[in-house]
Amino acid sequence: MALRMWASSTANALKLSSASRPHLLPPFSFSRCLSTVLDGLKYAESHEWVKHEGSVATIGITDHAQGHLGEVVFVELPEAGVTVSKSSWFGAVESVKASSDINSPISGEVVEVNKKLTEKPGLVNSSPYEDGWMIKVKPSDPSELESLLGPKEYTKFCEEEDASH
Repeated sequence: MALRMWASSTANALKLSSASRPHLLPPFSFSRCLSTVLDGLKYAESHEWVKHEGSVATIGITDHAQGHLGEVVFVELPEAGVTVSKSSWFGAVESVKASSDINSPISGEVVEVNKKLTEKPGLVNSSPYEDGWMIKVKPSDPSELESLLGPKEYTKFCEEEDASH
């Protein structure tokens, strides 16, 4: 509670607010570890996020995940045209601390891969929800999105997971 009060008072002192500048910042909330969790996204317990827009879903790893990984130095991603399956491996992230597999939170065909990550893997750290996205998928079963966590559920999941370590 004290941490949230400090964060709130600091944000107020710095005049930071997602509500006052919605055109600049997406809506967000903070977990205890101060990871950003965005509204409007779905989350997997394996720490991937999905933004479903029209017929395409953009996928990346969460701020919580990149924070635990540390400085990302390499990202391995599939080629466009490959089919990914829910809860199955589609790539890997290597950091100065660890290597971690990335699992797809939904099934479908990869229609685009973020080629920027080849040259600038650190985008996963600096902008996990925007410039650091990984793949775009045409979902084969959009109902799979319903089994993913919303922002509040994911925040609670992260808090419980961190408390258990």
